[in-house]
Amino acid sequence: MNYALIGCGRIATNHIKAAAQNGLNISAVCDVKPEAMETLLARHGLECDGSIQRYTDYKRMLRENDIQLAAIATESGLHAQIALDCIDAGVNVIIEKPMAMSMADAEEIIRRSREKGVKVCACHQNRFNTAVQEMRKALEQGRFGKLSHGSIHVRWNRNRDYYAQAPWRGTWAQDGGCLMNQCIHGIDLLRWMMGDEVEEVYGVTRRQLHGYLECEDVGMAVVKFKNGAIGSIEGTANVYPKNLEETLYLFGESGTVKLGGKSTNHIDVWDFADECEVDSRNKGFQEAASNVYGNGHTALYADMIDAILNDRTPYVDAVAGRNALEMVLAVYQSSFTKAPVRLPVKNASSMDFAESFPLPQERLTAETE
Repeated sequence: MNYALIGCGRIATNHIKAAAQNGLNISAVCDVKPEAMETLLARHGLECDGSIQRYTDYKRMLRENDIQLAAIATESGLHAQIALDCIDAGVNVIIEKPMAMSMADAEEIIRRSREKGVKVCACHQNRFNTAVQEMRKALEQGRFGKLSHGSIHVRWNRNRDYYAQAPWRGTWAQDGGCLMNQCIHGIDLLRWMMGDEVEEVYGVTRRQLHGYLECEDVGMAVVKFKNGAIGSIEGTANVYPKNLEETLYLFGESGTVKLGGKSTNHIDVWDFADECEVDSRNKGFQEAASNVYGNGHTALYADMIDAILNDRTPYVDAVAGRNALEMVLAVYQSSFTKAPVRLPVKNASSMDFAESFPLPQERLTAETE
């Protein structure tokens, strides 16, 4: 299966690794910075592979190559248009989070992919973490009983150097704040585990310690699910001096689970009323990961390849990407209007909240890197 990667920045190495481990033919890479492509390929020992075409124009790449699967790992504000161009070209696509920056674009990706018969996967790879999969199995088996509440806590650090590396980060047009960038994976997991159907969101966001950004560096929210359960969200890039944890809690009448580690890759608490053999294995489980992105990309790619070959819906489809985006935009809207927001959220975009905070007194540019 011929594969292409569009965007060769920070997260791209996970995509190249996943493509290689799944036996894809890496036909082309694309980035507006030629040096970014060469750096990425060299990291994986592919710099001398002349069969991999290099492009600075993804549209030309799509025209000149027979691509069956493309991954989009550019700045977030470009995801939607590139995805739609891939769909129009009949190319199946994996879209890094967030899938889009507006509900209109997310809905159009869903609509057009169905119309064209193209598979779309939202890259929420943490769903494939072993710990997350074990929690999901217990949930589907009914071991929690009636759900009471759950919470996600993303307590990470993103310092000035991180934002200076790519000045589009922390902007309303191209990225959003910590909820849209760092916390959306956890938000996806919370909504998925708690039943997907959301009634109302009340949120508060602040820009506390990153005065050079446009967007928030901390956000909290309470979520009312239609099944009666309550969820809470805490996300921040303000933890000193480094990433602390990403933890997901789920509480039911007959079960309690806490997933921890840097990216919900450990099982810190695993208690159920109906003790069984698997429980002793799960208690204290830790999955090693080389970075905060975890190991899920390889499994996500394997699932997407199987979905293409067997003409089925990917495990993490475009609707999942839409739902995670909707949650973040609901928190933004609630904070901006200082009122609860009832779902579904329609016609919202990250740019709607550009006046949430005063404009930065200083801006990060390439010259200040």
